[in-house]
Amino acid sequence: MKPKIIEVTAVGISQVKLLHQLNGSLIDEGYEVHALCAPDDYIKDIRKEIEYHPVNISRSIHPESNLQSVIEMIKIFKAVNPDIIHVHTPVAAILARIAAKAAGTGQVVYTAHGFYFHEGMSRFKYQLVYQIEKYFCRYYTDYLFTQSREDYQLAVDNQFIEKEKAFHISNGIDLNLKFNIDTLDKEKLHALKDTLRIKEGDVVFSFLGRMVKEKGILELLHAFSIVHNEYPETLLICMGDTLPSDRDQTTRDAVKAFEVHPAVRFTGQVKHPEYYYALSEVYVLPSYREGMPRSIIEAMAMKNAVIATNIRGSREEVIHGLNGFLAKTKSITELAGYMKYLIEHPERRREMQEASYTRAHNEYDETDVVNRQIEVFNRLTGG
Repeated sequence: MKPKIIEVTAVGISQVKLLHQLNGSLIDEGYEVHALCAPDDYIKDIRKEIEYHPVNISRSIHPESNLQSVIEMIKIFKAVNPDIIHVHTPVAAILARIAAKAAGTGQVVYTAHGFYFHEGMSRFKYQLVYQIEKYFCRYYTDYLFTQSREDYQLAVDNQFIEKEKAFHISNGIDLNLKFNIDTLDKEKLHALKDTLRIKEGDVVFSFLGRMVKEKGILELLHAFSIVHNEYPETLLICMGDTLPSDRDQTTRDAVKAFEVHPAVRFTGQVKHPEYYYALSEVYVLPSYREGMPRSIIEAMAMKNAVIATNIRGSREEVIHGLNGFLAKTKSITELAGYMKYLIEHPERRREMQEASYTRAHNEYDETDVVNRQIEVFNRLTGG
């Protein structure tokens, strides 16, 4: 009989964007893989070999809807009777672990894509979220995967879980097919360049993420506006959108005001960000909180220098002064300063682009990340 694993995420886009290679490799390894998440436009892209279980999961705390999610998960866990319940994303991971405990089935593996507490929180909120994460790791989690080395060390040092049950798996991307600059369709790339109205000589910056406050999108837009006033031959590509569960209307309205900016291109969600990265020279991610941001690795693999904030996760991928710069969170001045520096020093910019490419290939191959997880899963199932 095949060992069964249920992958739990809040939304379908996570199953496709984050777990596609893992799920496919598990199937190849002989697992029966199930996906549990809220329905969205990405459900049709989940591999046909995977059985899908729809459960509406809020991305924030709403007791009534959270309770309903837990009840539905309990029913599914009991029906499937999985060997492993692999949980992701903060709220979905907590609800699924409660349901797993109630259902009494499966070993729970929690992948912390980034602990939710971070330096930018008030002391009270930090301690509250810290204690919640610690409690659920200690009492509702059998094994812990962390993408960030800092998260791993923090969890072990503060006894979130026994050291032998914690694993640093890092993060990675498909460097062979998808994020390989040599395999891109040159005609498609040229057509996209025309569509985005990129002129020869333009210095192109890019961003990918949800258009919400904590991604630093407003600081980026204001910083770029300052830079563009001084250096007109610049352009900013903003990939991403808000999700139905995002309620940050104030930020959404503020972002919308920049849609008339002559040098900002809003693309919405894109299925092939590699083409946009390839047209960009500098990737900017000014988030307040991250785990191990995949978008930075993707941009690095496509030869982008990187400007990010000095936060957990991002500072593991970006070595300040080598393949990019680390700015203070919420600092428009520092973002604009680093953007100007890379415009004014094209040779330095190209050196950082090459350093990014080398670092992505040396450190962030998704095949290695997947293999680390499967090794643990095989141990748990006797494979």
